[in-house]
Amino acid sequence: CAADLSAAEAAVREASDVLVRHANSTRYEQVRTPARQQIRELPASALPEHAKKWADAFAPRLRVLTDELEQLERNRDSIVDRLRGLVESALATLRSAQRLSRLPEGLGEWSGQEFLRIRFEEPDQATLTERLGEVVDEATRAAVKKNTDLRRDGMSLLLRGVAAALRPKGVAVEILKPDAVLRAERVPVGQMGDVFSGGQLLTAAIALYCTMAALRSNDRGRDKHRHAGTLFLDNPIGRANATYLLELQRAVADALGVQLLYTTGLFDTTALAEFPLVIRLRNDADLRAGLKYISVEEHLRPGLPQPDPGEETHSEITATRMFKRPATTS
Repeated sequence: CAADLSAAEAAVREASDVLVRHANSTRYEQVRTPARQQIRELPASALPEHAKKWADAFAPRLRVLTDELEQLERNRDSIVDRLRGLVESALATLRSAQRLSRLPEGLGEWSGQEFLRIRFEEPDQATLTERLGEVVDEATRAAVKKNTDLRRDGMSLLLRGVAAALRPKGVAVEILKPDAVLRAERVPVGQMGDVFSGGQLLTAAIALYCTMAALRSNDRGRDKHRHAGTLFLDNPIGRANATYLLELQRAVADALGVQLLYTTGLFDTTALAEFPLVIRLRNDADLRAGLKYISVEEHLRPGLPQPDPGEETHSEITATRMFKRPATTS
């Protein structure tokens, strides 16, 4: 019995030491309850006689805290589940961007090729949920600290979620390099500035814009609607006046349903010959009203083919007149 008593007393002393260490932990420095102060100040030998009183006092609070923690865990799971849906939608958008960048026929080796190639490894559901949970926990810790630069708005959280989903390899993006013979040569986007000329960079930028415009139209449920918008280009001919670049820009835009409007102050007849319609504008001003404006100077279109000198002309259009039938009322 003496041995059992000694063992029991040793167990009580060990439990008392554990309780004191727990109360003295820096984790609970902000806890100001009387019980914590008593545990820290009372001698270890006096702790056992207060154990029952403390246990009875802590039991209701323990139930409340347990319920609150379970509710927080449910809220966390809901946030992670919602974030997972947004991340999966973002990854699907990347796949759609590659699919929608498919080029039309008639472009040599580029025919039927995808202008964008986006590669990444998508994690399984369990791994994705775990990684997104870490993202949410990190944002929560940053909110508690209040002295961090970590942004917690929705878009920043989504971007960190996508980055976490694509760990460790991330995403690799390659695009076709525009050249005169349209070889199917792909270049990583990070090397575009070193490999592409100014005209090639502009052509790639136009193709990327057209892809994004088509993607936006697709996301809005207008995938069967050919028109994805209009893009005004400020003096692109100064950088990209090569015929093959202009042809490529217009072919990609036409395939993706984007109308290109070129503006330029250069009268480059070789480049302008590629366009079905050229409108010359003139700067005008109304000095009395103090207004400046532009007016149309001339329309230039490709003319009708001229007949050969020896070819017999059966008929010739010399003028046209259009009559609009008035609306009838029933």
